[in-house]
Amino acid sequence: MHRIGIIGVGEIGRAIVEGLRGGGASAPPEEVFLSPRGARTAAELAGRFEGVRVCADNQEVVDRSELVVLALRRQDHRAALAGLKVDDTRTVVNLMAGVSTEELRRTLATGAPIVHAIPLPAVRERRSVTVTRPSHPVVDALFDRLGGALPVADEDTFAVLSALTGTLTAHYAYLTALTSWATDHGIAPEVADRYVRGLFESVGRSLADGTRPLHRLAADHETPGGSNERIRTTWFGPANAAALGEALDGLLDDLR
Repeated sequence: MHRIGIIGVGEIGRAIVEGLRGGGASAPPEEVFLSPRGARTAAELAGRFEGVRVCADNQEVVDRSELVVLALRRQDHRAALAGLKVDDTRTVVNLMAGVSTEELRRTLATGAPIVHAIPLPAVRERRSVTVTRPSHPVVDALFDRLGGALPVADEDTFAVLSALTGTLTAHYAYLTALTSWATDHGIAPEVADRYVRGLFESVGRSLADGTRPLHRLAADHETPGGSNERIRTTWFGPANAAALGEALDGLLDDLR
């Protein structure tokens, strides 16, 4: 693969470019063509990386690319893609949650292969596992370079995994709530921030141990009758678990 186009250069579009062209990238550099949407970010990336160019419009991105990545916001995609001509020799990667392959094919009026994918910002560090549907050798190879591809066969599985991505900022909000609690008890904000980050950075590193399932990792961090068990059972009890499940079910219904 030598020519990649990205339409919609927001956070994920930027992260893909940085993952492909940043320090430590192992494969030969490909040409990357960026849409003028997100002009400031696109210009900054073109200035940083050789072989990254900003196109005059979205049609030029398509015409110059073999693989076309659509990283638009769901609510903007119809206006941004209206009238775009995508011939059947291209491969389209749809990164838009809630926009089905069938809907996108109607919008583009194309018979080109369309692959749905869910990359996360960590692709810039080549550490993000990206779900793809259906499996496609070129698309899976792209995301293997950015941390790993996880191809799935059916739309329901894809939607469930897509819903899980909606929990990321809740995790950050949880950490923010912990630091706020500490500052309310007289800890300096910078001290609370540093300590909470340290706590959860170490937890994050333990996730790399694929030999232990998540419930085993939790048990290994917990002493019977200890502090962790107390918070887990008194705060994250059945009611909170049920509320989380209901929120995810609602998101899943929307994504489907």
